Amino acid sequence: MKKVVLAFSGGLDTSYSAIYLREEMGLEVHAVLADTGGFSADELALIERRAKALGVESYRALDVAQEYYRDQIRFMVYGNVLKNGTYPISVSSERISQAVAVAEYAKSIGADYLCHGSTGAGNDQVRFDMIWGTLAPQIPIIALIREKRLTRDEEIEYLRAHGVDFDFKKAEYSINQGLWGTSVGGRETLSSSETLPESAYPSQLTQAEPKRVTLTFEKGEFVGIDGRIFDDKVQAIRELQSIAAPYAIGRDMHVGDTIIGIKGRVGFEAAAPLIIIKAHHTLEKHTLAKWQLFWKDQLSAFYGNWLHEGQYFDPVMRDLEAFLESSQRTVSGDVYVELHPYRFVVVGISSPHDLMSSKFGAYGEVMSDWTSADVEGFGRIFGLQNKIYRRINE
Repeated sequence: MKKVVLAFSGGLDTSYSAIYLREEMGLEVHAVLADTGGFSADELALIERRAKALGVESYRALDVAQEYYRDQIRFMVYGNVLKNGTYPISVSSERISQAVAVAEYAKSIGADYLCHGSTGAGNDQVRFDMIWGTLAPQIPIIALIREKRLTRDEEIEYLRAHGVDFDFKKAEYSINQGLWGTSVGGRETLSSSETLPESAYPSQLTQAEPKRVTLTFEKGEFVGIDGRIFDDKVQAIRELQSIAAPYAIGRDMHVGDTIIGIKGRVGFEAAAPLIIIKAHHTLEKHTLAKWQLFWKDQLSAFYGNWLHEGQYFDPVMRDLEAFLESSQRTVSGDVYVELHPYRFVVVGISSPHDLMSSKFGAYGEVMSDWTSADVEGFGRIFGLQNKIYRRINE
C-alpha cells in the first residue's frame, strides 16, 4: 500500500480524510499532529485516541514549540509585528511551523502523498500547498475537503456509515488556541457590524485587582518576569499568559485581506503576545536610534504580511530576519507594565542603553550639550532647502 501522511487535528475534516484515504483510495494512513504549543495534555490524549479509533496505520504527535519560537515568534517580537496594526499573526504563523514539520516527517518515512483538511475558502490551504510544494515537491498533495466540496452533514454521515460517531457537534464559536494567541470565529465575525460577546472568549475575567509586573528583555528576546529569568523562552511566554489571561487582556477584532483576495474578520485574544510586543516596542523607542526605528517599521510590516501569507521560504525573509536580529543589539532592559481588567499600561523602562539620558539635556527643559547659538544656526540650516524652494517657485 502507498503511504499518505495526513496533517491531523482530530476534527471533523481530518477524521473524514483519515477514513476516506484508507477505504476509498486504498492508502496506508499515517496521521501526524504538529504541536506548536497550543494543546493541553488532555487534548493531545483525546486526539491520539481519535486517531487510533479511525484505524490509521500510525499516529505521531510532534512537539515543535521550540522551533516555532526560534524560527518565527522571536522575529515577530523583534519586528513588533501586528498585522494591520492589530493582529499578532497568531494561528497563521503556527501553520508555517506545522506545515514544515509534517513535510519533513513525510520525507522521513518515504510517503507517497501528503494530505491536509483545509477547505477551498481559507488561507490555510495556500500555506500548506506552498510549503509542501517547496519542501517536498516530489510528493503529490491531496486536499479532500477542498476537492469534494462536502458539507459538514455529509462528512458526519459518511463517518457514521463507517462506524465512527465522534461528538462533532458544531460549536457556536470556532476557537483555535495557540502559544501566540487564540482566534475566535462565530456568527458575529461574518458581518462587519457586530462584535463577539464576552462569553465567546476562552479566558474570562477573574482578576480585578491591578498588578504590576516587570518584563526583562535581552537583545530583544523576552526572558524574564519579576526578576525570574527563563532559559526556556516558550515557558516565559506561557508564564506571562497565565498571569495576564485572568484580566481578559488582549481582545480585539481583526479585519484583513486574505491570501485568496477576500476580506476576512476574526476575533482574537492574545494577552501575552500583545503585552510582550508593546513592552518590547517601548524599550526599543528608548534604545534605538531614529532611523533604526523608522526602517524597522517599514521592513517589519512587510515581514509580517509575507509570513501571514505563507511565504516563509522566500529568500528575502532570511535577509529581513538578519536585519531584525542585528537591530536588537542594544534592546536589553526591564519594562514595567500594569495589568488591569481588559487593558494594560506600559509604565516605563530601565536600561543601560537608554538614549533618553539627562547628560545630553531634558526635552523642553534644559540644554546641556549645545548652546543657544548652536540651535539658532541649526534651525536656519535645517530649513534652508524649504526656503530656497519657496523663493524659486512661489
